[in-house]
Parts: sequence; C-alpha cells; structure tokens
Amino acid sequence: MRELTLDIAAPEQYGTAIAVVSEGSPMTVELRLEGLQEGILATAEVHTEATASCVRCLDSFTFEHRVDFRELFAYSGDEPDSYTVDHDALELESVIRDAVVLELPFQPTCSPQCFGLDPATGEKRDAPASEASEDAIDPRWQELAKLLEDKNPESS
Repeated sequence: MRELTLDIAAPEQYGTAIAVVSEGSPMTVELRLEGLQEGILATAEVHTEATASCVRCLDSFTFEHRVDFRELFAYSGDEPDSYTVDHDALELESVIRDAVVLELPFQPTCSPQCFGLDPATGEKRDAPASEASEDAIDPRWQELAKLLEDKNPESS
C-alpha cells in the first residue's frame, strides 16, 4: 500500500454547464494505492475550487469542490470499459475528470437563503416573494378577466 498527496493543475476545463472547474485550477489529490491479486485499487479524495452561476439570482460565485472515488485498475483488460495497469503505471486523469464532473452541482445556488430575482424589476431580492394580491391581474390575462366580469351576477 502507498499513500500519496499530489498537487496538480486541472489540465482542461472540467464541466461545460453552469458549474465548472477552470483549466489550470489547483487540485489536491490524496491518493491511496493498494495492491490486490486482480490489480491496483486506487482510492482518492480530490479537492479543488469550482465556479458557478447561481440559478436563482445569476450571480457568479466560487465554492470548494470535494470528490471521492474508488477504482480498480486491473492487470489484464478483459472487460472493454475497465481501467488497466499499463507498464506499471495508472492513468488517473480520466478517472479524476469523470469523478469531478459527475459531482458538479446541476443547479448551484450562491446560498441556501438566495431569494432570486424579482420578476417585475429584475433586481435581486433581499426577502422572499410576497403573496400576490388577488386584485392584481397579470396583463396577459386581462382580456380573459373581462369575460368573468360579464358573467358575474353582481355587476348586472
């Protein structure tokens, strides 16, 4: 068994959606390698920093991104989708990339208390949305509201 700590830079941008780890971002990989009869078991914890856009308020923010993975690198590549030991070396780049990308948040928020944008003004809210008044009718529905007024017995 061997334990290593690797400080590397992300060789490419990981992720293409709302949250990404930029190319060149520092990554710390705490790696544990164990020799087994079938191959080498690689267990790792990856620490890096990611950037994202909040899906509620659209502000950019950075956050610490931590990912764990465990993969077996087989001595013989009998299965087409398995990882193998090639010339006494392990190719960890694709394993790290896959683990980091799969754990990036799908809908990141800058904070759990983010209230998003006000649809009327487009400004960031400081408080939760208030209940809409029943008297306030969306302008898109005003013509249909006139049909309700015609059938209302109080207006006759």
